[in-house]
Amino acid sequence: NYGVPAVEKDEFGIVKTFESCKIHATGLVVGDCTEDFSHWEAVKSLDQWLKEEGVPGICGIDTRDLTKKIREHGTVLGKLIIEGTSSDDLQFDDPNARNLMLEVSILKPCVYNPTGTISVIAVDCGMKSNQIRCLAERGACVKVVPWDYDFCEEACDGLFISNGPGDPSFCVDTCEHIRRFLELESPKPVFGICLGHQLLCRAIGAKTYKMKYGNRGHNQPCVHSTSKRCFITSQNHGFAVDPESLPSDWSILFTNA
Repeated sequence: NYGVPAVEKDEFGIVKTFESCKIHATGLVVGDCTEDFSHWEAVKSLDQWLKEEGVPGICGIDTRDLTKKIREHGTVLGKLIIEGTSSDDLQFDDPNARNLMLEVSILKPCVYNPTGTISVIAVDCGMKSNQIRCLAERGACVKVVPWDYDFCEEACDGLFISNGPGDPSFCVDTCEHIRRFLELESPKPVFGICLGHQLLCRAIGAKTYKMKYGNRGHNQPCVHSTSKRCFITSQNHGFAVDPESLPSDWSILFTNA
């Protein structure tokens, strides 16, 4: 019942209240949809927003029962069928069968905070807006590039590989660019988050695999390998790195509890 806020940009030209320029979900299933939204920042309802974006939604669904089915069978494909329409008229769409980078990554490079004191190249594999903001607020000039952009010959102080959807095995070009970047004579810091972490691992020769359920939530416990401390983390991924495939000169930092 919070409603949807207006689209406003910050001092870096980044949208304030949204993590992307559009809705990337192809459908939404909720138990209850409140028509009378109530929030001081809201300018429209969830229903209005979905209609504007051309995204179908359905309410009145027992989402607890749906969750039980997913827990029993693992991540499953689904489709929303309009009443009176045969389910055979709409085929299942498997997002893991295609390269989703082609759908979520930017098409050409874009620079944020050009007067920053350090330079970071950020590979957009489905990047969240706040990731750019966090780097810019810390004084970085952030050059966001497409997923298949060859950044190896460009001067920078560090490389950031973003999160994103889908199977990392499709991102062959990205992994090759990361591998070459890691082999430069003057190595630079590299940070990969979520899918970016998986691509970094594939670039060094490790393997990834699809999980039955995935880790999705704001309270996923992770254990630090050296201190054995447990950290509560936010995660949303359906693929993971096979620890047995890591090269001998690489070590594990965190493992999900």
